[in-house]
Amino acid sequence: MILLDNNYRFNVSETLFVFALESEAGNVFDGMNKLITGIGKVNASIALTKAIIHQKPKLIINLGSAGSSRFNKGEVICCRNFIQRDMDVRGLGFLEYETPLSGIPVVLEHGHFMGGLQEGICGTGDSFEMNHINDAYNVIDMEAYPLALIAKMENIPFLCLKYISDDAGDNAAEDWTVQVHLAAHAFKKILFPTE
Repeated sequence: MILLDNNYRFNVSETLFVFALESEAGNVFDGMNKLITGIGKVNASIALTKAIIHQKPKLIINLGSAGSSRFNKGEVICCRNFIQRDMDVRGLGFLEYETPLSGIPVVLEHGHFMGGLQEGICGTGDSFEMNHINDAYNVIDMEAYPLALIAKMENIPFLCLKYISDDAGDNAAEDWTVQVHLAAHAFKKILFPTE
């Protein structure tokens, strides 16, 4: 069982565990409903949509690595607020990060809380961000926003946990390469603490 917000319980068999890369999942989630989407917003959107159609999960959990200049490497951060950090149509009078004519707020809110974790605002974009200086978001990834949006549109409970693999600074690529392999075990300790 997976317990969220100290109230909601979900069977592991009805949960879809969504990762961008196999290296983020390791072998910890073998034998579970594991989805590897590939990198980026488009790949994540396509893969999750197909999985929802075929598997009809009761809960979607996005687990993956992320950068942050606010949180420390090795921490797991819960995200319930998401920004599409590469959406910029200010030249036509829209707000930064606003998707024009969509009715979707700049900060998308969707997801449950996992007790004991700090919360972050996840900025998703199709770039590996280095030298992060933006205060609008403090967790940086490449897939969570569309996963949260699709889960919200399909009325499926959603949990997003991000393992901080780098500081989104000059050494981000080197740090990510080392840290990404530690993510799966950190997620297991949080989701299945009695194992």
